[in-house]
Amino acid sequence: MFFIFGISNGEKKLEFVQAGMCPGCGQFGRLELYITYMYFSLFFIPIFRWNKKFYVKSSCCRSVYGIDKELGSRIEKGEQITLREQDLQIFQESSYHYNIKQKKCFNCGYMAEADFDFCPKCGNRMY
Repeated sequence: MFFIFGISNGEKKLEFVQAGMCPGCGQFGRLELYITYMYFSLFFIPIFRWNKKFYVKSSCCRSVYGIDKELGSRIEKGEQITLREQDLQIFQESSYHYNIKQKKCFNCGYMAEADFDFCPKCGNRMY
């Protein structure tokens, strides 16, 4: 008899989205919550998780913020919580520099006027 087991990393997007002004770029966007963890699996079935870390990604400028483990656990359990700017610790600042009069297309990189909703070069939606 033999056992197949292992330890691996996991990441999961949680059912939490909060719309509002981004603390990183000042644009209107949404914050999406993710969890990373390590897990032990037996016969490819996850048995238990540890080393949970929660972070938030901004949809507008792609900045990444860490949040407190207790706050993340409460959100994971389904509690209705509104994240405040003081709850967010910056992990990765935006690599996109915004100009109020222009937007950058995330697909092709074209710079267009701020009132454009779609890129004039490739047709993708601009945020």
